[in-house]
Amino acid sequence: MARSYRMKKRAEFRDQTRERILQATMQLHDEKGVAPTTFSEVAERAGVGVATVFRHFPKLGDLVRACGVHVWQEMRPPVPDMAPAVFAGLETTEERMDRLVEEIDGFYERGALRLALAARDRDLLPELDQFLSAVEAGIDAMVREALKEANLSSGAIEVALALMSFPVWAALNRLGLPAAERARLRTDLLKCGIRSAASG
Repeated sequence: MARSYRMKKRAEFRDQTRERILQATMQLHDEKGVAPTTFSEVAERAGVGVATVFRHFPKLGDLVRACGVHVWQEMRPPVPDMAPAVFAGLETTEERMDRLVEEIDGFYERGALRLALAARDRDLLPELDQFLSAVEAGIDAMVREALKEANLSSGAIEVALALMSFPVWAALNRLGLPAAERARLRTDLLKCGIRSAASG
């Protein structure tokens, strides 16, 4: 009985230490980016030795992937499977475009800092590329689902995807417009871009 209790307490302590390391890492990633963060900085922030960090996460990729699971849950990016449900009951393409902008902008609002930092370091860490590729797959599915009834050419879809990308949102966000005004502008740009691509 005592041995079982000790093992349980040890497992709890291990899990708490692992979580502390993850929280410290995510704080550092938010402050300086993923690639520049070192194991020694993580250890210092978490209040553990560097060897402890390596014991829990032998490779940088292991640590980045584990953080990615937490970040994914916090950011709640769109995923391909959820796209049909997002637009269920919306009959017109205009309604679907409004919902598309609302959903994607909400995600970008939640994840702006981390998306920008991940994009900056994307070519340095394959785990970041995998994370961003999954995000982009969700955005792609949402755009295609929103516009599927419009019978658009592949070129018009590509224009829509470009206009719904994070860099475009970030550029508009830097203008300091209120969220509602920015969303209206994004929807108008989407409509104009599709119309132009369709007629070209």
